Formats: sequence, structure tokens, C-alpha cells
Amino acid sequence: MENREKAIRKVTLAGSAVNVLLTVFKFVAGILGRSAAMTADAVHSLSDLLTDAVVLVFIHISSKPADRKHEYGHGKFETLATSFIGLALMVVAGGIAYNACLALWAWLHGTDLPAPGMLALWAALVSILLKELTYRYTASKGRKLNSPALEANAWHHRSDALSSLGTLVGIGGAILLGRRWTVLDPLASLVVAFFIIRVAWKLLRQSLGELTEAALPENVQKDIQQIVASFPDVSDLHNLRTRRIGNHYAMEFHIRMDGNVTLIEAHSRAHYIEKALREHFGPDTLVTVHVEPTKPFPKF
Repeated sequence: MENREKAIRKVTLAGSAVNVLLTVFKFVAGILGRSAAMTADAVHSLSDLLTDAVVLVFIHISSKPADRKHEYGHGKFETLATSFIGLALMVVAGGIAYNACLALWAWLHGTDLPAPGMLALWAALVSILLKELTYRYTASKGRKLNSPALEANAWHHRSDALSSLGTLVGIGGAILLGRRWTVLDPLASLVVAFFIIRVAWKLLRQSLGELTEAALPENVQKDIQQIVASFPDVSDLHNLRTRRIGNHYAMEFHIRMDGNVTLIEAHSRAHYIEKALREHFGPDTLVTVHVEPTKPFPKF
């Protein structure tokens, strides 16, 4: 668990270094390059820094072992971090959309929008390259470490790359097509906000499902049923309940065995079922097996 926390911290700090560099560069380019889209993009990069801090704090908490107050561990804190990232993305997208609408309203009422400069264009190109590389690195590590928060943060990097891509189109169009098309700059910001909202909603839906004890996907439940059914003399898996706790699964179910087997035999079979499930889903998987005799029940 400690090695996992260190690996996640290393990946997050690497992303933070990129975010610091891009935030400063974009703000300078947005101000000197007279680009509203680039300034909005800089705010997005700044939000990345804040979510990096959220990931570092909550991963540290979620990595703590179970205690008397959290007998199932602290995995939900990682899910909570994912929720905060999704909310941060929503707020950023809302701010970008609001500023873009103000600029579009001014343009519709005859206000000339400033034409962005080449510095803003170069900043967008650099941002796309660095952010896409950071996304791929973070997403790969997130999958390897089975970290929802890290994968969510990877999508925050990807949303920044998409933001810069939209900014690039808007700035490039405004520069190449002349002052009549400077409206492309705020339009690009509006399109970027839409894509960020889509990513944010996906993260929020997933994390809120976990926080409200949503069941695991159907394919996971089918895997559980197949693994249990592979054991001889075990039948009728029922009352299956599943959920996710941070980066691991929890499951409980009832099975039936011959009522004439000894308690030792029934316990041994249940133990090997738990072992098989942990080998498939990970050593931290929580498994609770309730054994019942096959029908008709013996009379006492």
C-alpha cells in the first residue's frame, strides 16, 4: 500500500511540475498575446494544480490501513477525491463559458474584439503537446495502480489538452482570417467548455455511484458467478451484493452445499472460493460467503 501511495505521489508531482510551467506560460501568453481563450486556458491549468493537491492529500488518507473508525479501510477518500476533481472541472468550464458568452455578447453589439498575437498561438501548441504526454503517462500509471483518482486526474490533463486544442483553432483562425474573425477566439473557449463539462460529468457520475454504493458492473458480477460456479458441489449463488471501496471491490453472497458435509469441509470450500476471487480481483478484495444447505433443509 505504501509503495502504491509513493508511485501515485510521484506521478502526481510530475504532472504538477508541468502544470506550474504551463500556468505561468499561458497567463503571460494570454495577457501579452491579447487572447481571452488563452487566459481561460491558463485558468484551466491553474485548476489542474489545485486538483493535483487534492489527489495528493486524499491518496495519503486512502492509503491508511483499516482502523476502529474505518473498519472497511479508507478507500472511499480516493473516490471523494475523484468527485472533487469532477466538481473542479465543472466550475472551470462554467467560468470559461461565462467569459466566452460575455465576449460574444459584446461582439454582437458591435464591439471589436482584440486580435490575438502569435505568442498565444505558440503557447497553445506547447500546451497540447505537454498535456497530451502528461495525460498518457498519468492514465497508464492510473490503470496500472488501479487508482480512480489518478485516472480522473489524467482526464483533467486530457481536458486541458482539448482546451488548448480549441484555443489553437480559435487563435489561429482569428490571426489568419483577420479582424472580422476575432470572434473565433471566444467561440473556441465556448466549445472547450462543452468538452470539459462532458469529462466532468463522466467523473462525477462514476464517483457518486461509488459513494452511494452502486453495484459493480454486470461483467464483474458475471465473473464472480463464473468463478463460484467452477467449484464442484457448490450451487445456487444468490443474494449477490457488490460495491467498490476506493481501488478494490467488496462482495457478499450466499451459496448452497450438501447439508451432510462437516463444518470443516464447508469452511474449507468457502475459503478456497474467497481465495480464487481475490486471485482474480486483487488481494484487497473483501469477500463474505454465507453457506446454506441444499434444499430441502435438514430437520432439527
